[in-house]
Amino acid sequence: MEAFNPTPPDWIDKASHAISFCCPRCGQPPSKAEAVWINRRSPVYTENHQRKWQEFYHCECDAAWWAWSNDRPPSEFSDRAIRHNYGEDLS
Repeated sequence: MEAFNPTPPDWIDKASHAISFCCPRCGQPPSKAEAVWINRRSPVYTENHQRKWQEFYHCECDAAWWAWSNDRPPSEFSDRAIRHNYGEDLS
């Protein structure tokens, strides 16, 4: 299954909304998911006109869950990229 396939997989029908961006059953992060699908056909627009999508995950514990793309925690590398772009020393 490709994350950007326009056709949703069957397992998303049983997905529950995860409030904390992890599997609601076992607590595993999305990086441990066996499959991922992003609903790019139906973006939602926030009050400041930013798009967000539903990201669906099929966990290795067999639970299916989803969360909003803008609820994803920042990457450990995002701060490094920002400092690099502004010419700060990364050492």
